[in-house]
Amino acid sequence: MTADRILLGGAPEGFDAELLRREMAKRSAPVIHVARDDKRLEAMRTALSFFAPDLVVLTLPAWDCLPYDRVSPNPEILARRMATLAALAQGVPGNFVLLTTLNAAMQKLPARATVGAASFTAHVGGQVDEEALRQYLARMGYSPSPTVTEPGDFAVRGGIIDIFPPGEAEPVRLDLFGDVLDGLRNFDPATQRTTGKLDRLELAPASEVILDEASVARFRQTYRIEFGAAGSDDPLYEAVSAHRKHQGMEHWLGFFHDRLETVFDYLPEASVMLDDHSDAVRAARWDTIADQYDNRVEAMKTKSRVDTVYKPAAPDLLYLDDAGWNAALTGHRVVQLSPLQQPPGPGVVDAGGRAGRSFSLERQQPDTNIFKVLRDHVQTERKARSVVLASWSEGARERLKGLLAEHGLTDVAEIPDARALGGKGQVALAIWPLEAGFVTPDLCVISEQDVLGERLVRATRKRRPENFLTETQSLSPGDLVVHVDHGVGRYNGLETVTAMGAPHECLALEYAGGDKLFLPVENIELLSRYGHEEGLLDKLGGGAWQAKKARLKQRIREMADKLIR
Repeated sequence: MTADRILLGGAPEGFDAELLRREMAKRSAPVIHVARDDKRLEAMRTALSFFAPDLVVLTLPAWDCLPYDRVSPNPEILARRMATLAALAQGVPGNFVLLTTLNAAMQKLPARATVGAASFTAHVGGQVDEEALRQYLARMGYSPSPTVTEPGDFAVRGGIIDIFPPGEAEPVRLDLFGDVLDGLRNFDPATQRTTGKLDRLELAPASEVILDEASVARFRQTYRIEFGAAGSDDPLYEAVSAHRKHQGMEHWLGFFHDRLETVFDYLPEASVMLDDHSDAVRAARWDTIADQYDNRVEAMKTKSRVDTVYKPAAPDLLYLDDAGWNAALTGHRVVQLSPLQQPPGPGVVDAGGRAGRSFSLERQQPDTNIFKVLRDHVQTERKARSVVLASWSEGARERLKGLLAEHGLTDVAEIPDARALGGKGQVALAIWPLEAGFVTPDLCVISEQDVLGERLVRATRKRRPENFLTETQSLSPGDLVVHVDHGVGRYNGLETVTAMGAPHECLALEYAGGDKLFLPVENIELLSRYGHEEGLLDKLGGGAWQAKKARLKQRIREMADKLIR
């Protein structure tokens, strides 16, 4: 099949969701939307809930760690990824949208056959081999635990087996009578109370790394071919050889599988829609991957290593370079979005959308009534199309409705989504946290941010626990602090760091060996004050801090298990 390559202009953010819906309806096939980043992915999900609330939407998030990191991705993210891959491998009925990001799409995945074969099913009244189930859970990346608290955990207590499946909101409890599954129910991990009964259980792998005999043997052989014999100071090789999970082992994914595929292989008939500026973001991502790899290679050449060894796998074993990306898209219809109007030509289509009006100039004029200007603009636009005012919350919508009524605009309807839209002349209010409005031949959307400005509608930060620092004034140079990812360091004051041509106020942190870390002040919630005035600093990028957290987590679980008992 010859792939279509389309440049779709006139597709501002917000309207791109409607264009995605049209693409799926036109071709009667799934659509893979590749967003620039997590923020754009969430914006597309929200916009789809307005234009197509009944549409089935799956999500494949990216790992939340850097390439060649010493830590594994968050278990919850791994669980969400594996739940999506399992659904795709087994087949999703009907048309749907798969939302992912460039970081996720550039990364190779276990093959469909591997994920599809790595499933487990059981039904009430049927037989379950407890030992076989235990072995399955261990091979598929589940972690044994006294009590299940997060996706990927499992616990065995006599004839009761608790499992927290990937992608599920609650764990499940299997009651075995001999080798017969006598009961199956969901339960709340905090209270241990039953929340619902089930008839059937389907399990997917909890990790992209499967520690069965074949994959461990494949890893050991490939590792020795690439790096030679492993020494006793190589904890990764030793852990995998013993069929144990090891922090960061996912970064050697290609060593565990005989072949890897891409997200585009999972849906060979799907159209692929690429976010605006995707080429630039993809190039920057590859530069990051290459830099991280080069840094690891250089560190291996340093004879005076004070940390455990790290032998990086070649980038093309896990990530797609330009050639790999283009090859992966071969055979797919590819639609590149652009918010700008495009001149007509071969492979170029203009969707007719344009950026909406911003009222920033009127906001800066003290004598101007912004809501009178808004009313006049709405009255003008409704002569040619329907108008939607998008608010960030129900309370904001009510306030805006009242202000419009005070200025004579009273025939405004509250609608849940685009299905309730009428034709030309209708003015509606909807809850839709849209950053900027847009205009199409049939629709004018005005965001609350267009009218009131960013500061008035920005979502408030969630309150952090009280033990987190809330302002830099509470720190003094020399204080010890704990970074959630890097461990104990020393705060040396504030410094201004210039990055990408712009100055950023950062907290200067010092770690063992004189290593420096500059943390932007807006991310200060990642720090907490160390409980003692003196202490040993952790090694930046080392594995000691992750090991401390793992040991503490295990102790907390043991304490919780004793309390529950």
